[in-house]
Amino acid sequence: MRALICGAGIAGLALAWWLERDGWQVQLVEQADGPRDEGYMIDFFGSGYNAAARMGLLGALNAIQTPIKEVRYVDAAGKGRGRIDYAGLAATFDGRVFTFMRGDLEQVLRQALGDRVPIRHGLTVDAVADHHGGAEVTLSDGTVEQVHLLVGADGIHSRVRRLAFGPQQPLLRYLGCHSASYLFDDPHLAARIGQCAVAVAEPGRQLQVYPVPGGRLAAWLVHRTPDAGLPDDPRSAIMAAYAGMGPIADHALAQLPSGGGLYYDIVAQIELDRWCRGPVTLVGDSCQSVSLMAGQGASLAVAGAYVLAQELRHGGTPTEAAQRYQRRMLPFVRAKQRAGRRTAAWLLPRSHTGITVRAKALRLLDLPGGTQLLRPAAGPLRVSIVTPD
Repeated sequence: MRALICGAGIAGLALAWWLERDGWQVQLVEQADGPRDEGYMIDFFGSGYNAAARMGLLGALNAIQTPIKEVRYVDAAGKGRGRIDYAGLAATFDGRVFTFMRGDLEQVLRQALGDRVPIRHGLTVDAVADHHGGAEVTLSDGTVEQVHLLVGADGIHSRVRRLAFGPQQPLLRYLGCHSASYLFDDPHLAARIGQCAVAVAEPGRQLQVYPVPGGRLAAWLVHRTPDAGLPDDPRSAIMAAYAGMGPIADHALAQLPSGGGLYYDIVAQIELDRWCRGPVTLVGDSCQSVSLMAGQGASLAVAGAYVLAQELRHGGTPTEAAQRYQRRMLPFVRAKQRAGRRTAAWLLPRSHTGITVRAKALRLLDLPGGTQLLRPAAGPLRVSIVTPD
């Protein structure tokens, strides 16, 4: 059986690992010219953690942990507005949680895959048509491939999804925010924040700085805006949106990249009732984006790849297997998306009153058992990734 996976991010790499292991001939194409290191810190737990354990990757994931002790919320003047203790958070999930950079997870998956599935960079899918029960896929370099299964693992703005399911806009729920992230060097600021993530919070905007391996710092920014379009000049848009947020923000903005290394996108969810059409199916953010507001996007990507591979292993045509995968994953993803929309106001308050309410709620986390309050906000943690063999 032959599969072509479009997208060499977390979902595509994890799926390629499983399919190659199961005897598929796998082609993996990626639009970017090479591996991308931009991204942000994530918490990795739930079903993705379980799937990674089945891949034998827990040791490698432990090695890329970012040693964050706590998240401290402050205002522009540096006054404390609440905290989250990471040791308590990990205990809430029975220690089955990792904190690391999204790009480092991608690198671990690339290393696990090795050279068994070569990645063809600088390519995407230009056209797809049914072909003898499979798909005829035309790539952007003019190459034509016949495969039994085409998988779109190419993210929230998926090219494969647009080709197979039509225009993006009716499927994309914009959550009213833009987000950005980048890495930078600032020894003075690094010494000041230590092993903490410091979030400067103001109504409708938040800038967080935290340490990453190698002595560098990372910035993660999110702000509310009614405009769902991406700016022509993201750097200028960031400087305007986060001006006047105090010295920590000033230090971070002074290191804002002027060229590559800057991630910028809208915060959105993909709501799609069907994830497969004939020999084409989707995995990861291309069909199950829950947004930064919900978290667990990387965990869902790894878990979804496992479930799809598992269903392909259990028989029937690739289309039938993809339909079973959708039935298992879709209710879980929808519930996670609803949880993310409910917590958006908590994660990014619109007013000073909202920030004050959040600060009071965060104080409860320091009480015995207080971090258990985070579990409802996290939404459902696990989809079953086990079926009878």
